[in-house]
Amino acid sequence: MSHHLNIRSFARWETLLVLVLLGLGWLGMRLSPAFLSAQNFANLTVAEMEIAITAIPMTLIIIAGEIDLSVESMVGLSSAVLGFLWAAGVPLWADVALVLIMGALGGWLNGILVMRAGLPSLVVTLGSLALFRGLASVVLGPRAISNFPAQFTAFGFGNVPRTPVPWPLVVFGVLAAIFGLVLHRTWLGRQVFAVGKNQAAARYSGVPVVRLKIGLFVLSGVVSALAGVILTSRLSSARADAGQGMTLAVVTAVLLGGVNIFGGSGTIPGVALAIFTLAVLQNALRLADVSTELQSISVGLLLIVSVVVPNAARQVALLVRRPGRRSSRPLLASGAVQSAPKPEEEAAR
Repeated sequence: MSHHLNIRSFARWETLLVLVLLGLGWLGMRLSPAFLSAQNFANLTVAEMEIAITAIPMTLIIIAGEIDLSVESMVGLSSAVLGFLWAAGVPLWADVALVLIMGALGGWLNGILVMRAGLPSLVVTLGSLALFRGLASVVLGPRAISNFPAQFTAFGFGNVPRTPVPWPLVVFGVLAAIFGLVLHRTWLGRQVFAVGKNQAAARYSGVPVVRLKIGLFVLSGVVSALAGVILTSRLSSARADAGQGMTLAVVTAVLLGGVNIFGGSGTIPGVALAIFTLAVLQNALRLADVSTELQSISVGLLLIVSVVVPNAARQVALLVRRPGRRSSRPLLASGAVQSAPKPEEEAAR
């Protein structure tokens, strides 16, 4: 029963996001006649694609009950290493391969510290956020590398021929489809949800919790490094400070998409809708000449709303299911509404 309730709940949340997206689209049309142009569509999507790509593995990590705050510094480190290797004369294909391997190693380090050393992921990834950013500064310093091949830079801001679809959007679509199928249609996805809902029960059921979470951190590192390569391509420049401030937008997109901050529930389609909602909102604010500071405030408010509203809705659902009595038990970490305790559980308590 609770499983079906969760599905309906998130379906309603995604429906709400669609309505919000339509409302923002109407606002954009009122603000500027260029809003619906193909060029504006390409601009508003390509500007968010690094955030969108990084948000995909972040979705799985948060569903599993952890968090990775180091994604933006991995983006910067991958950009810095890519530029350093290219300036040193290493072929570009080898640069990209080495950067992805480096991303996997960075994610593995996070996973080992969280799962083997038993440290909170919030603290570990906050530390690696500073570590990776510092390494990027050591590798490249304040300089920028910008003499990349035209074919490489064209990928970052170019469109699929005869369409307004940017190439990074294609990458996001492919990754979202793959991760969505894995999360919602395979045993591996069921394990991710199980670990996020109750890690101890999942371990007793035979789920390899340690390997699973380390693998998720590795995936996050690899995809963040890929986002750094795409950002370098789009900006036609490798810099140590690339991706700075991205983590807030990534976490906002994931939580706005309906993923429970405590783990155990969420959907890839919801996160995709949230990403486009953020993209349209920021584009509409830019068309209205709203300052960057106010745009940042709007993102912060969305982050608060994306946490408060779903949890308030779950509290209301709990009260509706238990009329006439006040619950003495907290909600599950997954955010799902608990069923009424059995008589033997009441006796044990």
